Amino acid sequence: MPVKFEHLIEVNDLANPLQEPLTREELWFGLLCRAEDARAFLPGLEACHIVERSDDGLVRDLHFGHTVIRDRVSFKTLDWICFESEATDEHAGGSLKISIEEPEAGALFLRFCYQTTLPEGAGSENGRYAEFVRSAYHQSDVDTVRVIRMIAVSGGLQQ
Repeated sequence: MPVKFEHLIEVNDLANPLQEPLTREELWFGLLCRAEDARAFLPGLEACHIVERSDDGLVRDLHFGHTVIRDRVSFKTLDWICFESEATDEHAGGSLKISIEEPEAGALFLRFCYQTTLPEGAGSENGRYAEFVRSAYHQSDVDTVRVIRMIAVSGGLQQ
């Protein structure tokens, strides 16, 4: 049975005058950069090959050394993007949906919703492993926002 967990990451802290706010469009194009070439977003990823493309998504092969993970990316423009990886002998598979939330003008958040086959069981070896993975996913998601900011500052998010 799949395990679900999610968290919210603040993109624009409107109370911080030192932080340059991102627009919804900049944030969206940063997420598209993650879909087109995820190397800057996924440590250890050596290559990202698009094998199929359509108006509302793509299929990619992600190369981590000798391990290749195929995933499907679907999206609704300026709203959400979803990555669904296929299960293999080396990879359990799962999905990640990233939604853009804007409770008030300019207050942007990303909601990361994971569905994995990680075993649960608080206090058990499996439960501790699942907590470690959740923590790693959270850090990766914080890094996603950091990379999107770096791309925006460098002018890489041109429409």
